[in-house]
Amino acid sequence: MTHGTRRPLGLAQLSLLNTAPPQLLGIAAAAGFDFIGARVRPVTAVERPYDLQPGSPMLRETLARMRDSGVSVRDIEFLLLDGTDQRDAWLRMMEAGQALGAESLTVAGADPDSSRLVHTLARMAEDGRGFGITPTLEAISYQPVASIAQAADIARQAGCRIVVDTLHFNRFNDFTSVNSVNSVNGGDGRDSGDAAQWEQLRANADLVPLLQLCDGPARRPASRDDLVTESRSEREVPGEGDFDLAAAVAALPESLPLSAETPSDRRVAQLGELGWARRLKSGVDAVLAAAGTLRDTEILQGAGPR
Repeated sequence: MTHGTRRPLGLAQLSLLNTAPPQLLGIAAAAGFDFIGARVRPVTAVERPYDLQPGSPMLRETLARMRDSGVSVRDIEFLLLDGTDQRDAWLRMMEAGQALGAESLTVAGADPDSSRLVHTLARMAEDGRGFGITPTLEAISYQPVASIAQAADIARQAGCRIVVDTLHFNRFNDFTSVNSVNSVNGGDGRDSGDAAQWEQLRANADLVPLLQLCDGPARRPASRDDLVTESRSEREVPGEGDFDLAAAVAALPESLPLSAETPSDRRVAQLGELGWARRLKSGVDAVLAAAGTLRDTEILQGAGPR
């Protein structure tokens, strides 16, 4: 388990998407994680569904593994809010989440009508109170709600929270402008929005119950399809890419839970499920150490005479 400040560390379902929650709990425990995220509703038609509804055999097995391992389920996922009536879907998800003891339900904003999205999330938040579950809106780089600023504004109006994924934090809004940006900046994909993302992360830290960690190259994928592929199946181990993960961790409260959300079909095939989970845990630990050093340096620099 974790040491020092006892910051909870988790393993997201997307890191091992084809591993059922009961087995994911055992792998997380063996790798040294404190909690997992569970996917109680598939995102695509080709995903393996996991039936964690009350009364299901998989729920019983999952609860038994939780008791045996000491690893909890902190968050459940995933619902893409598209403007249609999805209340039945989220109520079923909340039923599963309550049975698992989860605290949050991750959603994304695919609805281009922001006022309707606020209304939808407000209704979700109201429903969630009866289950002890808070909706958390994730800014996703290839969806209409793509930046921290957008997600935070909607969440404050709706009475919910936001989850920050370091991949989308570094990729936001680029699929619409990547060609023009690359032509101006020599192909590195950087734009003035990067600074705004950091400013908004710090300004909205009070809304963030969970930071999801992965790494990646500085160069953004050149198309929306490539962004989707990177997001779902080929991210890099925390600390082994170009993202400034230590700064992201240091910008948020020291006790904030972190979750490794790092899918890699290629390396799971190479290392196996447990090997991959252990590699991710080592990466998260290295990022935490770097964040601690950065935080200590900032404290020392601010401690001189005024």
